[in-house]
Amino acid sequence: MPLTDLPLEQLKAFTPEVTEPADFDEFWASTLAESRDAGGDVQLDPVESTLSEVIVEDLTFPGFAGEPVRAWVIRPRHLEGPLPTVVEFVGYGGGRGLPHEHLGWAASGFVNVVMDTRGQGSAWGSGGETPDPHGAGSAFPGSMTRGILDPADYYYRRVFTDAVRLVDAVRELPFVDVDRIAATGGSQGGGITLAVAGLRDDLWAVMPDVPFLCHFRRAIEVTPMPPFTEITRYLAVHRDQTDTVLATLSYFDGVNFARRATAPALFSVALMDEVVMPSTVFAAYNSYAGQSEIEVYPHNNHEGGQGHQWLRQVRWLKTTPTRQ
Repeated sequence: MPLTDLPLEQLKAFTPEVTEPADFDEFWASTLAESRDAGGDVQLDPVESTLSEVIVEDLTFPGFAGEPVRAWVIRPRHLEGPLPTVVEFVGYGGGRGLPHEHLGWAASGFVNVVMDTRGQGSAWGSGGETPDPHGAGSAFPGSMTRGILDPADYYYRRVFTDAVRLVDAVRELPFVDVDRIAATGGSQGGGITLAVAGLRDDLWAVMPDVPFLCHFRRAIEVTPMPPFTEITRYLAVHRDQTDTVLATLSYFDGVNFARRATAPALFSVALMDEVVMPSTVFAAYNSYAGQSEIEVYPHNNHEGGQGHQWLRQVRWLKTTPTRQ
């Protein structure tokens, strides 16, 4: 398989102009304030499980507009808290799945909280349980163009808000060390991770793995595979909406969140990726405001480093100083 994008040396220097709305900070501050003001309860319920070495709990927390969102909490049974915690976001089309699919972090001494992505969970994996009760105008099948003509209606406004509110909820859990809360995820999960990193100043560390949802303009022009092509197909029909669509997407671009992020970050990228172009990852990485490093997988597609990257993440996180 050939390289799908620029040579590595050019990627390292890739700092494109990415549009940033003048009211970007105001938009997100008001969005989060409205959802926090909507209230809602955090509920943690025990789950019967065949897993003997971990405790599994079902977390329901208030997300966008106070709407209930689900997550798994999986933690070591025989370790006293408060414990370092990894909040995890999943890839496009997937849900939180089943608890036994998420044992690595708990087996390594961490609390693992896995968010169910609203309105997804039926494309791969073992399913999801969080609906997205919001309607939208005409859209191409999938989630990428839902509400795309207005930032207030766009699907990822709700998802990114859910993710920030999940960290709010996690900070209330008595077994969590609030000074050691990290965020991670692959692909879509990596894009959500960047959004959370840009919208919070209290994270211990972030680990965006082959992150999606960055440098939208370039992505929809050069990416050959879904889900970015959902937007391309939409614009092929709605030929007069390009400027409006790009204006909406600028409020959700990982590059703009990276410019605001301060937590230490470990990125990853695959140079033969056909789903997330390496240049879009480097656009975010090269814009990241905090201390950051990136693991490059020269011969991999969108699977990236998989288990190798997870080991890299564990070792890196265990040497990351506690947030002061």
